[in-house]
Amino acid sequence: MSHHIVEFQDVHFSYPDGTIALNGLSFKIFHGESVGIVGANGAGKSTLLMHMNGYLHPASGRIHVGDFQLDSRTCQEIRKKVGLVFQNPDDQLFMPTVYEDVAFGPLNLGVSPELVKESVDQALATVGCTALKDKPPHHLSSGQKSAVAIAAVIAMHPDILVMDEPASNLDPKSRRKLINLLKCFEHTKIIASHDLDLILDVCRRCILIREGRVAADGPTKELLSDKALLEENNLELPLSMQKCGA
Repeated sequence: MSHHIVEFQDVHFSYPDGTIALNGLSFKIFHGESVGIVGANGAGKSTLLMHMNGYLHPASGRIHVGDFQLDSRTCQEIRKKVGLVFQNPDDQLFMPTVYEDVAFGPLNLGVSPELVKESVDQALATVGCTALKDKPPHHLSSGQKSAVAIAAVIAMHPDILVMDEPASNLDPKSRRKLINLLKCFEHTKIIASHDLDLILDVCRRCILIREGRVAADGPTKELLSDKALLEENNLELPLSMQKCGA
């Protein structure tokens, strides 16, 4: 494994309608880092995440995950390393029961049924959803669905956990459970969110994206306390910092 675990080098990407989403994006994320990705709507955050395990491919530029350069031949290997949790859990949960949803990934990686059961039980216990394993996912609350979607990813034992707006539509109790869970995940975490307080709680480093490029990159507390920088990028100070400054 190379000394940095994720690297984007001058990555460009446009959607079929001509919308430019990534416009020369470059950064490195090192093993074990917890990194928040922030920016206004349309800045390119979700597109960036979709490139991390090959759901999208750059029009130009290079993406490396460990020793692999992302291309059609390496996608499968990269997806074993990068677990992506979508913003909407319903995009990930499609099997008849929670257990089957969480087992789906490991089974498709060729894990033996005995080890799959062990991984599923451990993942559901980690997110506090063991009692839900026989329930249909569409009967769950938003918070429960989010937790199960995370379990479905961590059951594959990824080196890197990537999450898109993980706290959207969660009630305060579910949000706090999510934050505590993320703090316990020991490997690399990359989280895109408009919830700047969550980023402040969970991520030591923050990358601010504007118009598909890196506008700022540094320690989270330092970057998210820069009121002028945030306002320039159509963001506001985290609520916890607004209260402190009142």
